[in-house]
Amino acid sequence: MSNQVISEKNNITKKDFRKTFWRSFTLLNSFNYERMEALGYMFSIMPELKKIYKDDPEGLKQAYHRHMEAFNMTIAPAPFVMGISVAMEEQAKEDPNMDRSSINAVKVALMGPLGGIGDTFFWGIFRIIACSIGVSFAKQGNILAPLIMLILFNIPTFLTRWYGLKIGYAQGSKILSDLQESGKMQLFTYCAGIVGVMAIGCMIASQINITSPLHFAIAGQKVVIQTYLNQIMPKLLPLLTTLGIFWAIKKQIKVTKIISSIVVIGFILGVFGIIGG
Repeated sequence: MSNQVISEKNNITKKDFRKTFWRSFTLLNSFNYERMEALGYMFSIMPELKKIYKDDPEGLKQAYHRHMEAFNMTIAPAPFVMGISVAMEEQAKEDPNMDRSSINAVKVALMGPLGGIGDTFFWGIFRIIACSIGVSFAKQGNILAPLIMLILFNIPTFLTRWYGLKIGYAQGSKILSDLQESGKMQLFTYCAGIVGVMAIGCMIASQINITSPLHFAIAGQKVVIQTYLNQIMPKLLPLLTTLGIFWAIKKQIKVTKIISSIVVIGFILGVFGIIGG
């Protein structure tokens, strides 16, 4: 049936899942550097959230805020996480004592491993194979070459999105029930938080490059400041910069002011040769 009921207690149907499936394609369309794919994520699971909290406007509002937290991963496996989020939101509605911060903690914990798997398979394997076959057809003058490339790449992508959403919801409910009954949810949430912090640390080290070209001479020997900073802690300047931005966000300073300050301070320090990139 096209409108098969998946969750009787909240009347979530297959039609709702189809909406989430198609909406999941907005993840990158709404990408921004503050919350990344969060807007698309929240928009994708809105059909289910509206049914779960149909008689609780305040709960729906809080759910919207929860899923506007920063989220970023390869788009193909993202619906799997969405399915788990829907299952967790259902449990949160039924259990007022549930720690709702665990919903985002699970999302953060899955971002790293699923993102790595998705990048490897979809960008590193499927895309290369699809493009290689498409190029071979194009070299022969076949006008269907772009279409062939798109079909070959999107078949595994579409299947992963659809079945990932269903499996995430179905198995997510079972996994969460087991965690609750065994009392391991709190431990899992704590560990997920650690994984999230580790992922952020890796992003700082790999994606932020701030160095200091400052140097001076002592007894005829050139002393480079960055060398000593690296001995204290590699990537110390990127870490201090990130912590400073985090402090500003915690102080509720507007993001536009933070970005403007970064540009101005970076320009000034760069002109005087204090920092480089």
